[in-house]
Amino acid sequence: MSNTLTEQLVEKLLNKDFYIVIQARMTSSRLPKKVMLPLGTKPVLEVMIERLAPLKEKIIIATTDDGTQRPITELCKRLGVKFVEGNTNNVLSRYYLAAKSVNALPETVIVRCTSDCPLIDLTESARVIDHFYSLRSEYDYISAGPHCGFPNGFDTEVFTFEALETAYRLATEDFEKEHMTQYICRNMRVADYKNSDDLSHWRLTLDEPADYELINAIYSLFDYRTDFTFCELKQMLSAHPDILKLNEQVEQIQVG
Repeated sequence: MSNTLTEQLVEKLLNKDFYIVIQARMTSSRLPKKVMLPLGTKPVLEVMIERLAPLKEKIIIATTDDGTQRPITELCKRLGVKFVEGNTNNVLSRYYLAAKSVNALPETVIVRCTSDCPLIDLTESARVIDHFYSLRSEYDYISAGPHCGFPNGFDTEVFTFEALETAYRLATEDFEKEHMTQYICRNMRVADYKNSDDLSHWRLTLDEPADYELINAIYSLFDYRTDFTFCELKQMLSAHPDILKLNEQVEQIQVG
């Protein structure tokens, strides 16, 4: 997709009632404080926000209230990004709190992203959101991720506030509260957004030290720019295939 078409898509979305909620915490067990690790001169979370910059006014950071979150909230204040603080383990409740903070209506669209995706692509995420609007009369939820052929680290989930509120009120298992869209996926109308190529073997998410090494290597080759496209990323990884070997030993935790 050309930059012009991306701009047109973003402009179209800005007129719609949706919010991107990004969950972020400092207490990740495998890589503590990962959202504040540096990529060049900026922390991971700031880089991710910059990757989605044209939709910045739609972003809400859903962080914790356990006393560790201050670096995250201070970053949000500096960047002028909305945030909420909620239960560390009940991610579902944090998303509900984020939606309520902007007076979400039943038809308001909520987009779930996670802060371990600093290579997330604006165009691809915008296309998923836009596609949901064309399907919302038939589905409560759509997603794009490795199961759809996207790299691990491009995950975008889209659902209505009505679906989120139902999950918040009815989910009882700790698993459903931690992995907050699992209740929706198990009980509501769901669809996938397929990528044209199968790149699910590309691990571009940030959970382990080896992941950070890989992501930092990618950003280094882009001189720590944050505006490169998915197409540019694919071209760069095609030219430097050894980068993808940096974290090939990391085992992906399966959810669901």
